[in-house]
Parts: sequence; structure tokens; C-alpha cells
Amino acid sequence: MGRAGHGLHLPVLRRLRAAPGTAHLFAPGPVLAVDPHRRPGAAADLRPTSLAEAPRLSDPERTVVHLCTPPTERTAALETLGRLGYRRVLLEKPVAADSRGLDELLALRDRYGIDLVVVAQWLGSRLTDRLRALLAQDAYGPLRTIHVVQRKPRFSRSLAGDGHPTAFDVELPHSLGLCLALAGPGEVTGAGGTDMVVGGRVLPRLGTAWLNLQHDSGAWTRIRSDLTSPVRERRVTLELAHGTLIGHFPGSEADAYARLTVIDRDGEHTELLRDDALGGFLEHTYGYYAAPGSGRGPHPDLGVNAQVVRLLDRAKAIAADGGRGGVPGGAPGGGRGGGRGGAVARRTAAAR
Repeated sequence: MGRAGHGLHLPVLRRLRAAPGTAHLFAPGPVLAVDPHRRPGAAADLRPTSLAEAPRLSDPERTVVHLCTPPTERTAALETLGRLGYRRVLLEKPVAADSRGLDELLALRDRYGIDLVVVAQWLGSRLTDRLRALLAQDAYGPLRTIHVVQRKPRFSRSLAGDGHPTAFDVELPHSLGLCLALAGPGEVTGAGGTDMVVGGRVLPRLGTAWLNLQHDSGAWTRIRSDLTSPVRERRVTLELAHGTLIGHFPGSEADAYARLTVIDRDGEHTELLRDDALGGFLEHTYGYYAAPGSGRGPHPDLGVNAQVVRLLDRAKAIAADGGRGGVPGGAPGGGRGGGRGGAVARRTAAAR
């Protein structure tokens, strides 16, 4: 179950199961919770159990599994689920920590006939839908660049060691998938990052991460993520030939509104969008699983999410090799902060 299952998935499932428009997607009875590290708290709609016991409580053929383990622990869990007969599995992002792990998961999918869906709610958010619609209208000319900034403080979870090996694995799976969906496939041309330092303790490669992507379409992307920031921000900026689109995704699960600003020759216009991205994503996914014929082929977004893993794998290799040109101007974490007992970011050594 983990933090993502308890803090993100469960509240949304409770809301969807109680809503008249979506209650039909769910069977009655409690949600089964498996967590080998901590026993979930008692609740009327939640039943702690084990993987060995779960098939006796809920038919695997009619069960959707939310696999919220860290990416480094996912292969063994998915193989166990496959042997137990589970065929509908939602994977928390990223699909895997590297290309090798991805290949292992895809092999398990093929062996057991598992219909994998990756939790990539940015691909189904209302803000993303609006951006796609505006690009399709071609009212502002061709897309030239995409700039993404993701900032949030993540010291405690990084110190606790939650299975995310680098800053590339935390926020970038969302933003890179978004950029691929908007501008098409591409290749990483540069990448780098910094360590996180907390009270003298160094957490390698968990401070900041950045990458540049050249798309086959001619557009290019720049993504910057800072896990040492004192503030939260999830912003995407699309620069087109005749206008600029600036989108702000909700900063956390505490709010459900996004904002879109359009700047063109006529001025500036801003609209507020209710954007319960995870709720909409889970509703769509349960509808997909319930539809006749689901599982006969890979989920439509699986290819994009697999490409995200391979591109991030390439970015990590480039970052470990010095970033091919070093940290570009404006990359987060370039300065030094500190003081005794403080938390700062420092450049990752090329040897890492």
C-alpha cells in the first residue's frame, strides 16, 4: 500500500465509490490493503491482509490491484501477483527505475497476460486536455519549446529512503510523459543534477534533476525539478510561434484546481480549471478495465510510459557522465546555501 496507496489512491477510491456516477464501477466490501512494512490503520472500508490471503477474499479475475511499491521493489511483487491470477494492475509511476527493470516488467506482463496501466494522471488532466486542444486548433502557430518547472521540499521522505534512487524518478516521469504526449518522441541531449545535503548527510542525486529533449517534430523541451525548494510549483510553459501558454497543475493532493494563462498579440487571458487529475484518471481506468475486451492488447498509454523510463535511463547516464556541458543557466540548485544543520543542494560529481 505505502504512502501513495494510503495518501493518494485510497481517498480518491473512497470518493469514487460513494459518488452516484461512479459507484457502479466498484464491488461492495472493503478495500484490501497489503503492506509488509506497516499495518494499515483500521477502517470500516479497509481490510488489512496479505498477498497469500487476498485471493480468498476477492476473486483475482475481478480485482484491480494498485501496485504502489517503489520502482526498485516492483518486479518481485508483480510476479507474485501474476502467479496468484491477478490480471488488472495499476502501477505507480515510474513504471520501473531503469530499462532493465522495464524489460523485466514487460516480460512478466507477457508471461501472465497482465493488463498494466501506469498512474500518469497528468496525461488525463483537464489542463493537459486544454493544452492539447489549443495545439490542435493551431491558432498560435507551431510549437517551438516546452519548459517545465517542478519544485517542492522533499527532505523527510528522501531521508527515510522510500525507494526512489534519484530526483529523476520523483517528478520527471509525470512531466516527461506530458511533453512526449504534446510534442511527440524525442532524444535526450543533456541532463544533470545535484545531491541533497541535510545536516551534513549527503543523499546522492536526490537534490535536483534537469534534462533537455529534442523532439522529432522540431520542438525541444527543458525540464527542471528541484526537491530542495521551500515552495511547491508544477508549471509548464509552451512557447508557440504566435503565443505562449502557461499552465499550473495543482501543487498537491490538497487542492484540485489548475490554471491556464494564454498570452498572445491581443493580451493575456487566464482561466481556472477544476482538475481532479487522479480522480479522473482512476475513473477512466476502472471504466477501461470493466469494458468488454480490455486486456487484449497493451493500454494505449503504456508505450509512452515505457518511453519515459528509457529516456530517463538515458538522462541518468548522461548526468553521471557530467551532463555534457554542465548545468545550464537557470537550473535549480546552482547556488550554495547552508549553515550548520541546514539543507542544501550541491552538484553531483561526474563520477557518480
